[in-house]
Amino acid sequence: MTASKKDFAKIYDMFSASIAKKLDCGKICAPLNDGIPVCCSTENAIPIVENEEWDLLKSRTDLWQPFKAYDKASKKIVKELPDTTCAVECKGAAFCERDNRSLACRAFPFFPYFTKDGELIGLACYWGFEDRCWVISNIQVAEKKFVNEMIAAYEFLFDKDEEQYEAYYDESAAMRRVFSKRNEPIQLVGRDMEYLMVLPKSGGRVIPTKASAFRPTGPFVSDKAYRKAIKEAGGSPKGHHLPN
Repeated sequence: MTASKKDFAKIYDMFSASIAKKLDCGKICAPLNDGIPVCCSTENAIPIVENEEWDLLKSRTDLWQPFKAYDKASKKIVKELPDTTCAVECKGAAFCERDNRSLACRAFPFFPYFTKDGELIGLACYWGFEDRCWVISNIQVAEKKFVNEMIAAYEFLFDKDEEQYEAYYDESAAMRRVFSKRNEPIQLVGRDMEYLMVLPKSGGRVIPTKASAFRPTGPFVSDKAYRKAIKEAGGSPKGHHLPN
């Protein structure tokens, strides 16, 4: 059983909240990426949608088109996609239609985190973007409305499509393996807006924590590091500062 075009329309209605209403995180990461928000560039993240979601997007807007692979790595990604999905790309951040964002766009950089027992306890981040996405270093900015809507939308999706559940269960397990090798805890925003850590090398043990325990990474550890990273990326650090 898979989610239908109608199901994805309902998911879009259920999940429209921004991560943080008073913050445009794209303006923070864009100076590190030729002025384009990291999540809006297929050089960083290629949106993958279910075929039924693609049918919905095509019926609502001309914002999206099939993704055109441009190098060996992107060709490999497209080639390895299941037949039930496809890679797409939009016209770019300047043309964004918020009501017609894909589910992947709405959720980024978060994904539903499952324990070893299969319980969805909150939201984790795609760790491969730590060096480019400011939100991953500041997950405490995620607001209750966003967290509630995202979890509700994905639980609805999982009820319709068991393969989606399995995919995120596997993603959660992969994250535990990676962070155990790194000997670092996984940071989570709990479904009830509590903050949690998954301890490394613990079999997935989860403990409560405080937002103050979360530590930024990469160019987001300090304003100095951020401005240096902008310069190294070929941009001008003048006028750019991390939010307080």
